[in-house]
Amino acid sequence: MIISGISALLIFPPLLGAFLSGQPILQYTEFPPTTVYVQHADFSPAHFAILAVLITIALLPFIIRILTSQDSAALPNAETPNKIFSFPWWGWIAIIVNICSWIIAWNNFEWTHYLKRFTFSFLWISYTVIINAITFKRTGRSILTHQPTYFLMLFIASAVFWWFFEYLNRFVQNWYYEGVENMSSFEYFLFATLPFSTVLPAVMSTCALLETYPRLSAGLDHFIRINMKHTRIAGCVSLLMFTASLAGIALFPDYLFPMLWIAPLFIITSLRAMLGKTTLFTSLKHGYWQRIFLLSLAGVMCGFFWEMWNFYSMPKWKYSVPFVQKFHLFEMPLLGYAGYIPFGWECAVIADAVLDMTRKWRRAHPSTRTR
Repeated sequence: MIISGISALLIFPPLLGAFLSGQPILQYTEFPPTTVYVQHADFSPAHFAILAVLITIALLPFIIRILTSQDSAALPNAETPNKIFSFPWWGWIAIIVNICSWIIAWNNFEWTHYLKRFTFSFLWISYTVIINAITFKRTGRSILTHQPTYFLMLFIASAVFWWFFEYLNRFVQNWYYEGVENMSSFEYFLFATLPFSTVLPAVMSTCALLETYPRLSAGLDHFIRINMKHTRIAGCVSLLMFTASLAGIALFPDYLFPMLWIAPLFIITSLRAMLGKTTLFTSLKHGYWQRIFLLSLAGVMCGFFWEMWNFYSMPKWKYSVPFVQKFHLFEMPLLGYAGYIPFGWECAVIADAVLDMTRKWRRAHPSTRTR
């Protein structure tokens, strides 16, 4: 019941906005999507400067706090690397696969023409395994080795998760794909779903690795406290506001496109707050910002590799972002990387739900527990 309610709040508002804008609904069903029907505003120095200043103001307190903090104690639930562990053999295999996939992805060898379509999936599966191997070397533990059911479930959830963002992008067209024009609907679904399934495992594995470096978030375990009273009322107001903004992305795509990344996160968070459940931000009332910061860092770190490996790949994506479409790092406009910050939080919200389901399943099937 709750899941169906959340799904309705996430799926139907953009369609309502499209209907109110008078746009033909059928244009959003093109598969694979090749038609550009959203014309975005040109680059604006004023908008770029304002956004750059706002992003800097938001990040600067955290950077100053970390740089000036003398606290380098380990994070809760993260083991200080006080033992020596060997880099696992499966990590070396992943490195070889990653290098081979990278070479194939960025070259036009005739004998790898068909295989090239799969290279992005191989790049990200191997990246995720490498990250887990490094984490294992540092702590003797990793998501892959010690939470295998959760790890595998993340791949399944990730495919659905990213297809949802592909759906939202139909209403704003902030990115589009090259090299999919001659694919059938089935081919597009197959070749897209495989790399989409790697998003959550990559981000959560990266966050787990970053947790083993306490200095990266030093001082953020006791920082600014945000203790919101009347959380149910605040959740109700927030739910209405972000649901409306999600409908607005089809009406005003140039101005509300950031809601593509922000609104789903806060719709889910608002519903949890209204039900009296903990949220990703509950720990902020105690001034605990470490997980939020490391998820942000993990999102940006994965974003860098996503954009880098995409740059010379084919098929590939390109961007059309209003007001800031300049100063690119790979295909992404420089300020666009800020979108990976809340995206890291969004990944955690879904991953935590997957973890809860995995724990419930393991409690119901105790004989399957890993020793």
